[in-house]
Amino acid sequence: MAGQETAVQANGSRQAIRFTRNGVPCEVAEFHPRTTLLDYLREQMRALGTKEGCGEGDCGACTVALGRMRDGRLVYEPVNACILLLGQIDGADLVTVEDLAQGGALHPVQDAMVAHHGSQCGFCTPGIVMSLFVLHEEGPRPLDKAMIDDALAGNLCRCTGYRPIRDAARAASAESSATAFSASRADRAAALSALDDGGDVFIGDDATFFAAPANLASLEALCAAHPDATLLAGSTDVGLWLTKSLREIEKIIWLGRVSELAALEEGEAGLAIGAMVSHARAHPALARLDPDLGELMRRFGSAQVRASGTVGGNIANGSPIGDLAPAMIAWGAKLHLRSAQGTRAMPLEDYFIDYGKQDRRPGEFVWKVALPPLLRDHAFRCLKVSKRFDEDISAVMGAFRIACDGRRVSAARIAYGGMAATPRRAGATEAALIGADLDDPATWQAARAALARDYTPMDDHRASAAYRARVAQNLLIKALHEIAGEGSAQTRIIDNRAAGVQAAE
Repeated sequence: MAGQETAVQANGSRQAIRFTRNGVPCEVAEFHPRTTLLDYLREQMRALGTKEGCGEGDCGACTVALGRMRDGRLVYEPVNACILLLGQIDGADLVTVEDLAQGGALHPVQDAMVAHHGSQCGFCTPGIVMSLFVLHEEGPRPLDKAMIDDALAGNLCRCTGYRPIRDAARAASAESSATAFSASRADRAAALSALDDGGDVFIGDDATFFAAPANLASLEALCAAHPDATLLAGSTDVGLWLTKSLREIEKIIWLGRVSELAALEEGEAGLAIGAMVSHARAHPALARLDPDLGELMRRFGSAQVRASGTVGGNIANGSPIGDLAPAMIAWGAKLHLRSAQGTRAMPLEDYFIDYGKQDRRPGEFVWKVALPPLLRDHAFRCLKVSKRFDEDISAVMGAFRIACDGRRVSAARIAYGGMAATPRRAGATEAALIGADLDDPATWQAARAALARDYTPMDDHRASAAYRARVAQNLLIKALHEIAGEGSAQTRIIDNRAAGVQAAE
């Protein structure tokens, strides 16, 4: 707890996590590696304002804010405490709904929620307040409806309705951005910097532990010594293994303190994204690479999921319904893996072997993914279909990179998610599309029919096999219409290409 002397293991690792809560230094040791932040807040800190709703990072009732130093500035983001593990707050400033009032005065967001009747039963209200708090402290001004909706996409309210909540967000944003909270930013940053010892964290023993190596060398050694350990990135998937599947995971290696995995490099060679780059950080860079990638990331989960979840984690777990993998496969991305034995690279599509099986050797971890630049005669489209527009898993996700010689297709890379046990290229469809005339839709039909040879989709609670097969065909035709020049405004619900550019600014 706060004030305890740091314990140090014989190998020099710190045996406690360090963080600040509302700027006050705290230290926690001897916790089970599976302990969630929500359980610690409610059961140990007695911070009961943070609620448990869905237990899977979907409803937002458990939202808290975490502040971390980034490029010399303390940045706050919303996270789902129900699936975030306690150990993951090492090096962060934790802010809960109890911490917002300063000097007896409510935060402007709290004041506005009261004035605009933004709460009824109140169960979801603390999480909504925390999402709006982050938007108020970190977001642009003035706010429009789209910005507020994006910030609230991960907060479900079943009784108040969102109109008064939006009104509260607008009213709070109209006030000065200078708050008692923002005035303390420099002190909070200094308190965090004082806790950063740059060393490894290891809590537990060889049989049961939570570890957070501080650099690549330590990570490589730890993975080599414990190849059976679970590698933890953002916990947006692993957290559900614990809360829903009730898995008895005993060894956890969190990658969040390895700065080399958080590199994001843009240049003439394309874009290289480190495994621990969050979806929120990757979003602007991907939008600059292509507006469709930007729109895909805008609809990727919620603000809480995008802040915690990582590009490498989304790829490493090999989900057949992950949105990033099919988009990057179609783009032509290369995956880089690393271990104590060295590094190796492969086309991203080769990483996925079968459901739950990836080409990752014992002791190996995802290092980064590299996307080459889009060539002048190439066009790219990616399209997602889901039951809900925001914060929903895809029923079908299609991605298309088409090269043309004049108006005829000369090369194609096509990949789908949700259509097979892994994200996978559509080889027969690609071959059938070569030579098709963009001005003659009749020449596209062979490729449309070839999809049946590439995929045998399954029935599940998200969609039937017949629905998936039809949607996959329609997405191909939709993408070709757009590439042919008919314009996204005619084929999409919203003008997403403008939205993607806005997200990159």
